Amino acid sequence: MVKKSIHEINKKIEDGSVNVVTAEEMVGIVEDLGVESAAKEVDVVTTGTFGAMCSSGLMLNLGHSEPPIKIQKLWFNNVEAYSGIAAVDAYLGAAQISDTRGIQYGGAYVIEDLLRGKEINVHATSYGTDCYPRKVLDTAITLEDLNEAVLLNPRNAYQKYNAATNSSKRILNTYMGELLPNFGNVTYSGAGVLSPLSNDPGYETIGTGTRIFLGGAQGYVIGNGTQHSPSGSFGTLMLKGNLKEMSPDYLRAASFAGYGTTLYMGIGIPIPILNEKLAAATAVRDEDITTSVLDYAIGSRDKPVVRQVNYAELRSGSVQIEGKDVPTSSLSSFKNARKIANELKEWVKHGKFFVSMPVEKLCSEGSAKPMKQTQAVPLVKDVMSDFIVTIKKDQTVQDAAKKIWENSFNHLAVVSDTGELVGILTAWDISKAVAENIFDSVESVMTKKVLTCAPNEPVDLAARRLDRYGVSAMPVIDAQKKVLGIITSDNISKLFARRY
Repeated sequence: MVKKSIHEINKKIEDGSVNVVTAEEMVGIVEDLGVESAAKEVDVVTTGTFGAMCSSGLMLNLGHSEPPIKIQKLWFNNVEAYSGIAAVDAYLGAAQISDTRGIQYGGAYVIEDLLRGKEINVHATSYGTDCYPRKVLDTAITLEDLNEAVLLNPRNAYQKYNAATNSSKRILNTYMGELLPNFGNVTYSGAGVLSPLSNDPGYETIGTGTRIFLGGAQGYVIGNGTQHSPSGSFGTLMLKGNLKEMSPDYLRAASFAGYGTTLYMGIGIPIPILNEKLAAATAVRDEDITTSVLDYAIGSRDKPVVRQVNYAELRSGSVQIEGKDVPTSSLSSFKNARKIANELKEWVKHGKFFVSMPVEKLCSEGSAKPMKQTQAVPLVKDVMSDFIVTIKKDQTVQDAAKKIWENSFNHLAVVSDTGELVGILTAWDISKAVAENIFDSVESVMTKKVLTCAPNEPVDLAARRLDRYGVSAMPVIDAQKKVLGIITSDNISKLFARRY
């Protein structure tokens, strides 16, 4: 039975005899020596991750102006910060976007600009008080002008992350990057074998007070992150560190097309090998870490699982979906994760970084709850018309015209012999066909690429799709493409008329 203490390991760091390896190296050591011998041999295992972490931000103090101001509204380079804390304290969220430049520039860019020594424009307004008489403030600052600049990140370093794909017929712009149509690609995030929480899944050494590598400087875990879901292996961390000590090598702003700004953070956590259990945990491989590929074509919180994969498959460059090889790409940088783990290794090796145990352990069970919504969300099935006229694709245009005339309906769903939706025909399509003297089969004049929706889809999403593509109706279909009904702009207008 191997048993070590933090004090013993820190003594080895102090005298230079410590044996420290990266999590990537630990895999081979455990394979060669076995768990017990590896636990005796290795003192510290370093981890690393470098990825987009939207739930990050900067707590700062501007110092008092003359005359003083109690800031009510505050902007840095036209990016609004939250100032309802005290007179000149504020919190700037990484995902907040610019009032003037939109999603191309936001809080993350202000944070990186400060770190790089750039001057930032400040605009503040106030209602004015006897002790804080000033109502407007305009100035320019650099990082050194701030009394404090504490990076305070509510949710970082996910243990693992769901991968994303897209079954729809159009490109989707998401926080998982650009997703190509018809399962054209899969994107993923996370460092796999180097992931900090995957190397200590029981949170034996990672918790409140644990000293870590954050943005190129020493930082701390201050608790579990928001949306901490350890039961599903989706643990997260809340972190803090001094921005003035960090490096732009490990903190980068980015903007995702169609989504917004985010902050790429570099995080590394050393794991002291106190026993055989920790030695075994730090030998986790990419093959051992599984996650779900979700279909982002479904605009819902609960996206369908396309398949289960492991990080070795994701990092191989392609995964199989519906019998075809689909290319994979990572939104995080494994190269930088490896760099962080190795830099932290050197810090420990040369006595610049000592390991610590948490003063309080993180919760190792439980899942994040969905939002409580007190108003019911209307679904497509609640407002759709279940009366829909269908026509076979091999029937004639005259047949279609007759059906529209008899049923006073502007849309015909075109179905195959087995009842699957294959197209849509409108009164306008028929008028155009008659004007052009086309009286062939319905198939020759119908629209074949049909926008559709599912019965359990929120009406809001269906309305957005109708508006985006400038159409007035969508067939509602089930998983077998059988037509259940139709939702029109009139259905949605009547819904909102009833509500308001």
